[in-house]
Amino acid sequence: MKWTSILAIYCLFWVMSAFLLLPFGVRTHDEAGIEKVPGQADSAPANFRPGRICFVATILAAVLCGLYYANYVNGWVGVDDLNFFGSPPDIDLQPRAERN
Repeated sequence: MKWTSILAIYCLFWVMSAFLLLPFGVRTHDEAGIEKVPGQADSAPANFRPGRICFVATILAAVLCGLYYANYVNGWVGVDDLNFFGSPPDIDLQPRAERN
C-alpha cells in the first residue's frame, strides 16, 4: 500500500473520529451554571475545547488506521467474511427459446 493511500485513510478516520467525539463532554450554559449572553442559543456549548477534540481524534484515528493497515497486511477480515446473505442464486440469462 502506498504512503499516500495510508495518509488518505488516516485523514478519513480522523474526520470520522472528530465528528464522533464532538458531542461527548460538552455542557450547555444552563448545565454549567454560567450566565448566557443575550441572543445566545440555549444549546450553545459553554466549554467547547477544539484542541482536546483534535488531540483525542488524532490518537483514535492513529489506532483505527493502524488496525486497518494490520488487517490489510494480514488479511484477518476479507470481503468474503462480510457477506452476511450468502452467495446470490444462479440466474439463467438465456432466452426461453434457447433453453430447450
